[in-house]
Amino acid sequence: MKKMFDKTLQKKCKYCLFGTPIGYDGEIICKKRGIVHNDDLCRKYKYDPLKRIPRTPKISVNYSPEDFII
Repeated sequence: MKKMFDKTLQKKCKYCLFGTPIGYDGEIICKKRGIVHNDDLCRKYKYDPLKRIPRTPKISVNYSPEDFII
């Protein structure tokens, strides 16, 4: 849960509650400012954790037979 509300996350319109991606050249339709680039930011920014796509975890390929013994 802590990673979802990370304070060091860079503020961008693509994570904003008021922005919706239009899928063209990294542009966002903002309810407050109209069409903006996804890296823009304004005073009305409000973080929406559901818009953030988390990084995929790295899976190790170095397994031993002991890893599968119960």
